[in-house]
Amino acid sequence: MGLCYSVDRTTGKEPGETSTTAETVEDRLGSGRWRRPRDLKGGGEVEGVQEVSGRLISNGSSEIACLYTQQGRKGTNQDAMLVFENFCSREDTVFCGVFDGHGPFGHMVAKKVRDTLPSTLSTQLKLSSESEQNGLVSEEGLQIKCTEEEEEAVTTMDEQWCELNPNENNDEQLPEMYLPLKHALLKSCQQIDKELKMHSTIDCFCSGTTSVTLIKQGEDLVVGNIGDSRAVLATRDEDNTLVAVQLTVDLKPDLPSESARIQKCKGRVFALQDEPEVARVWLPNSDSPGLAMARAFGDFCLKDYGLISVPDINYRRLTEVDQFIILASDGVWDVLSNKEAVDIVASAPSRSTSARALVDTAVRSWRIKYPTSKNDDCTVVCLYLQDSSVASNVIKDSQKEEDSVESVSISNKEEEEEGEIVQVKEESIPKSCGVESKMVTMTLAECISVAQDDEEWSALEGLTRVNSLLSIPRFLSGELRSSSWRKWL
Repeated sequence: MGLCYSVDRTTGKEPGETSTTAETVEDRLGSGRWRRPRDLKGGGEVEGVQEVSGRLISNGSSEIACLYTQQGRKGTNQDAMLVFENFCSREDTVFCGVFDGHGPFGHMVAKKVRDTLPSTLSTQLKLSSESEQNGLVSEEGLQIKCTEEEEEAVTTMDEQWCELNPNENNDEQLPEMYLPLKHALLKSCQQIDKELKMHSTIDCFCSGTTSVTLIKQGEDLVVGNIGDSRAVLATRDEDNTLVAVQLTVDLKPDLPSESARIQKCKGRVFALQDEPEVARVWLPNSDSPGLAMARAFGDFCLKDYGLISVPDINYRRLTEVDQFIILASDGVWDVLSNKEAVDIVASAPSRSTSARALVDTAVRSWRIKYPTSKNDDCTVVCLYLQDSSVASNVIKDSQKEEDSVESVSISNKEEEEEGEIVQVKEESIPKSCGVESKMVTMTLAECISVAQDDEEWSALEGLTRVNSLLSIPRFLSGELRSSSWRKWL
């Protein structure tokens, strides 16, 4: 989500992007136009990552996961997603993530973080494992010999900025894998943000991305969140009813802890009059950029004023009643509740179509709730925690219980109303109710199966409801290049 980007038709380059390959006569087309140089790094890709087995970054599914993204009507799809099975060469480990970019180059930042975070985290975990084997770890599992810089970095990030992590203070016994993984994730995010700051082809001054990631290792689950994307767990309660449990906190600027940190760093937090429900982060002496989140990768114009890229990390022990986890960008959560999303995924025709079912429903909900607004990019990753056979048996058992309860209630009513004739009037829905009344009578399957061509709808003249970034601060004169902002930091 964010602003659109343009391409110079004469050079084939995006604003702020510099080519790393030399132009030759062979690059030129027969029509006299120059072919755009294929620089994977400039677009946020990392060489060789697409060839890794068990790694999914586009619409598709596997035995345990399903992922789907759809471009909104604001411009380029700035969302990115990832499912990495057999992470760190472990059969019981899965890495998943959703990244929601914003700003002129948000799509490039999101892809860059998506491609570098798994490899950086894997490297940090290997270093931690090697140091443990070399006897640099105490019996409690805490590192006792490290450089002063690493010690200060971990201490600063843990104690000062990770206020929203409640698991540290609980009496619950944390597994041995948690602390090394937490420190590795903190270091990885810090390292990636530094790399973005010095990147030669991606201008991250007013562009950035959110990040919601999870690492599932056996029955242990670690979730890290930066920004306002969200992770939701579907589990069953004592009555075998499917309930939604939110695993992350939407790190918005109006959260007391986030707002206090931003104001302490001289940043400002307030909402505009035309959107009083959306708090934004502003520079001290300028009404820009108006970022609608308190943590993000990139966005270096605000990094000195309270914006941080430190993930809020939580741990959860999975049980047999836990069914699946949904990771999604705010384009989904702006129009659907946690419970609605869980019910949609659970009632999907198959696991391989669950993510698309949720995205399609979110897109249609945008059209109904905000008919004059341009819908945001919607991205969903569904990670299933149980085998398909076990899950189907649980669903059948719950359906049998519901059917038995209904049959008992019907028989009781028949006994009570025996000998009485009750006249029931059919309530007709007025035709003037439009699409909203039509959606009330439609089931979920009908809502998803309705073709988009049946309903003409255009948002070309619509208004953007909520932008992550409102404006770009102007620090330099027009004679200077935009890439020279780094010397101001």
